[in-house]
Amino acid sequence: MSEDIKFLHFGQGQGSDKNPAKILGHFANRHGLITGATGTGKTVTVQVLAENFADLGVPVFVTDIKGDVSGLSQAGKQKDFLDNRAKELNIQNYRYEGSPTIFWDIFKVHGHPVRTTIQEIGSMYLSRLLELSDVQEGVIAVAFKYAEENNMPLLDLKDLKSLLQFMGDNYQELSNQYGRITNASIGAIQRRLLNLESQSADKLFGEPAIELADLMRQTMSGKGIISIMESRELMLKPQLYASFLLWLMTELFETLPEVGDQPLPKLILFFDEAHLIFEDAPKEVLKRIEQVARLIRSKGVGVYFCTQSPGDIPEDVLGQLGNKIQHALRAYTPKDKKVIRAVADSFRANPNFNTVDVITELGVGEALVSTLEEKGAPSVVERVKIAPPRCRMGPATDEERKLIMSRSPVGGKYDQDLDRESAYEKLQKRKAELAELKAKEQARLEEQARAAEQEKVTRRPGRPADSFATKLGKSVQRRLTTKAVNAFWKMLFGRRR
Repeated sequence: MSEDIKFLHFGQGQGSDKNPAKILGHFANRHGLITGATGTGKTVTVQVLAENFADLGVPVFVTDIKGDVSGLSQAGKQKDFLDNRAKELNIQNYRYEGSPTIFWDIFKVHGHPVRTTIQEIGSMYLSRLLELSDVQEGVIAVAFKYAEENNMPLLDLKDLKSLLQFMGDNYQELSNQYGRITNASIGAIQRRLLNLESQSADKLFGEPAIELADLMRQTMSGKGIISIMESRELMLKPQLYASFLLWLMTELFETLPEVGDQPLPKLILFFDEAHLIFEDAPKEVLKRIEQVARLIRSKGVGVYFCTQSPGDIPEDVLGQLGNKIQHALRAYTPKDKKVIRAVADSFRANPNFNTVDVITELGVGEALVSTLEEKGAPSVVERVKIAPPRCRMGPATDEERKLIMSRSPVGGKYDQDLDRESAYEKLQKRKAELAELKAKEQARLEEQARAAEQEKVTRRPGRPADSFATKLGKSVQRRLTTKAVNAFWKMLFGRRR
């Protein structure tokens, strides 16, 4: 191999030639897959890969589902089986040490808060996330357009909810300007938002929004910093978990420039329990993940999924994963045996052993490995012993987390919540102004009514009403007068005739 080609050495083959297990640096962005049954060593493999990428200067982002990935921040304890494994694999200068680490946590408990804004998510992705119909997607597009034209930033869920309520109250006027909007569509969107909010999505949306540059940091000595995403509680909210990871991949894809294949990637992402991303995911979301996975490698980003079985990953995504590490699988049922045969068929066969048999025979810390060779073709599958980690094989304590967070280069940047004036505040202000105008108009009308009543009371009184006797007298008088007049005219004109 040429000396100018950088590679990550994470184990050694067990064949007669003892070939090292390695991932070539310029192919590390071709993504990867780490699979195996529970307890076969997948998490340790993730730790070994992460700390070796960091040593090469590559920043790493990894989700911590069980809490034990946090051990990357702490030096491991001397153990004979680890020392013996290092000697067996001829690892030079093996030592116990932790890696530079930043802890993140959407819920702001075990790390710095991770946030993004509604407007950064965008109307199209938000619509797909909420599984909206075409009509409802159009309403969301109108909401974003109206917010943009009226300088109403959409930062968190309360901004979007208040804007939708405003649109429902003024749907006729908005329909004339932007096209037909119905209360039924707005109500459907509000119910979908309520479901998302029930998974604590309000913790994800807000400010200050995370900057991607803070996930791609290096130390002064040139080591890559490992960002560990606390995900123990997050994995219990699969829609929120999938939302965040897909947002992260999409944001990297849309923000980073094209770089092609470089000697080393700019960032490596490890997504543990990857089946949570794809379970019950809408077709549009799966399509988006497949598209991003296909194209993000040109941005210098590698994505590595960690799960129990390759069947947890959709085929369109699975086809994009060039570097594969398969730990042991167990064949307890006919279905399990069928899965094992399918996994074996996905590797380039090794004539020295039967892949189907070896998958069930692998011990803890062993794996079948196939990575991309110098010309980009998958290598022949090898049975490999994974290198021992230098970090702790177990979680960091709360005190150790707090100490690392107190020294974090991003601590003061994200730990304080920011709630600047946005759509919610502006709509509330507009609502208050309209209420004040209505109150003034109501007060004016009431004042006019009082003035009219006062004028009616103070007007000079007229002639009092006649009594019954007076009315009777006037009636008799009118009749007598009429008779007298008639008699006079008859006497006068009768004589002339």
